[in-house]
Amino acid sequence: DSGYDVVVPTLNFLGRQIQAGVFLPLDKSKIPNYANLDPEIMKRLQSQDPGNQHAIPYMQGVTGIGYNVDKVKAAFGNTEVTNSLDLVFKPENLAKLKDCGVTFLDTPSEIVPIALNYLGEDPNSTDPAVIAKAAALLKTVRPHISNFHSSEYIDSLANGDICLVLGWSGDVIQARNRAAEAANGVNISFSIPKEGAPIWYDMLAIPKDAKHLDEAYAYINNLLDPQVMANNSNYISYANAVPKAKPLMDKAITDDPIIYPAPEVMATLFNFAIIPPEVDKLYTRIWTELKTGK
Repeated sequence: DSGYDVVVPTLNFLGRQIQAGVFLPLDKSKIPNYANLDPEIMKRLQSQDPGNQHAIPYMQGVTGIGYNVDKVKAAFGNTEVTNSLDLVFKPENLAKLKDCGVTFLDTPSEIVPIALNYLGEDPNSTDPAVIAKAAALLKTVRPHISNFHSSEYIDSLANGDICLVLGWSGDVIQARNRAAEAANGVNISFSIPKEGAPIWYDMLAIPKDAKHLDEAYAYINNLLDPQVMANNSNYISYANAVPKAKPLMDKAITDDPIIYPAPEVMATLFNFAIIPPEVDKLYTRIWTELKTGK
């Protein structure tokens, strides 16, 4: 018994969970606001959820480079370096930022594909020999990574305790906003690297053992209301899958190319594929070795 009526898996986990039979196929007649969803996004999601039967997109974002503008400028003389993953994957570059603090997401299922993509390989490769190349690359920069974490970097970046994160777009924007609210002089920005980056989706789904189905459908339907979706996007700085919400959102959010990337940038972004369990185990082993320095 999961104990939940609605869950929010990311798209790459969703595919595996669908295969495992974890979710209820959605009765779309109980979600009148389903019609508000962006058909283009729904098409993109079918790689993981054929026929869009089991899940609904809630928010989307990009994994890229969050940085302290002044500290990067001090280390390199400019901030153009942030346009490329050379900044994080060339040891001589990352070494320059070691003293001001570097965080990587504690998420091998994202960082390994980003490293593969940087190396010109298929980010979703399942070949152990190819994945080993990403592991070797990550080991070369490991001495310059201060820590691995998937949430505390928002405050660390906002406070000026770290100067670089390989992290999630909306979280970096939250850090930027917190620094601005605190008027602490910390200037934060985010870059989508020119080599391409993962675009990911947080999804809404109903577990098969959900006890309160009517409420689950009502909750999801409410989230797909354009005004509700606009309020949520305004609050967390992520793009959503409801086009009618856009005119109701803060222009600062809808005009932000980090949150709503231009079409030519969107063309460089890649989706995560479903990773088989044996690749997942390999990722975990690589990650443990990386973090412990073994």
